[in-house]
Amino acid sequence: MALDIRPSKDCLFDCVSLGEVMLRLDPGEGRVHTTRTFQAWEGGGEYNVARGLRRCFGLRGAVVTAFADNPVGRLIEDFILQGGIDTRYIQWKNYDGIGRTVRNGLNFTERGFGIRGAVGCPDRGNTAASQMKPGDIDWDGIFGKDGVRWFHTGGIFAALSETTAELTIEACQAARKHGTIVSYDLNYRPSLWKSIGGLKKAQEVNREIAKYVDVMIGNEEDFTASLGFEVEGVDHNVSGIEVENFKKMIETAVKEFPNFKVTATTLREVHSATINDWGAICWHDGNFYPATQRDRLEIMDRVGGGDSFASGLVYGFLQWNDPHKAVEYGAAHGALAMTTPGDTTMASLAEVTKVVEGGGARVVR
Repeated sequence: MALDIRPSKDCLFDCVSLGEVMLRLDPGEGRVHTTRTFQAWEGGGEYNVARGLRRCFGLRGAVVTAFADNPVGRLIEDFILQGGIDTRYIQWKNYDGIGRTVRNGLNFTERGFGIRGAVGCPDRGNTAASQMKPGDIDWDGIFGKDGVRWFHTGGIFAALSETTAELTIEACQAARKHGTIVSYDLNYRPSLWKSIGGLKKAQEVNREIAKYVDVMIGNEEDFTASLGFEVEGVDHNVSGIEVENFKKMIETAVKEFPNFKVTATTLREVHSATINDWGAICWHDGNFYPATQRDRLEIMDRVGGGDSFASGLVYGFLQWNDPHKAVEYGAAHGALAMTTPGDTTMASLAEVTKVVEGGGARVVR
């Protein structure tokens, strides 16, 4: 049973995402606490998916977010425009000159190497996006008048504040009302939920959002922490059985949330910061579809790999409505995205297709 996706001709956008977009400051091969220079990128878990669909796969995308109207906000906007994402739904908030009432988010990120893991140090308190609330956005105008085939958001944005959680619920309800497919990446981050109710609040919010989700993305930890699923027979301490854990988790989840039409996750075994086993699996209509497993994948920058998996997965459904192709394109795109710096993809559709079809890494001349 394929997903009931709105026709392209009836919609202004193939995908719209809701989430915060931060300025990423990257010390390259160095460390955040010793560097004297940073390279600047943009990034955000939800935004990265729409950008991947536009930049790699050539689909039409837009982002719903908010910025303080100052040079930093305009720099992030410029990055978004370079990525081809439509900015008409961005809200601009008056800047008070010091960031006392509103500011833009920063994310200091070092890539890690070998036995030294990647490190993220976000600085995102009191941001414009975290202050977004229900009633701020004309969802009926976006999903109804303009038309959107696919809406993507996630647990990072929902965790920024009590009002962003409420806005996420409002957005998902509106998308479903207008026949737009809703995908949600659970992306559980304990640090984000800590000050607004912790694990209990995370489960309360995510279980409400889950009622309106068609495509739920998340690993075993996400399903356990965000949705409260503990499945008998799952040993969380044993390596190498992640697939079986995921299958048991999903069989439980879809009974409670029969609205889930697709669930998917990446499968990662970390040998070092730069060597990971990498795979993925997708559930649809009672069947599991594993992607090609890529053992000992070499990684330059792992941040955004999961988001690029999600954008490839969405592309597979929008293009062919085929879960097997979707998970293969997701896994291949995520693998390629981790070979370049920054949160967002630098891969092309031709490169992704080559990897899906088993192509190697010989030089292209």
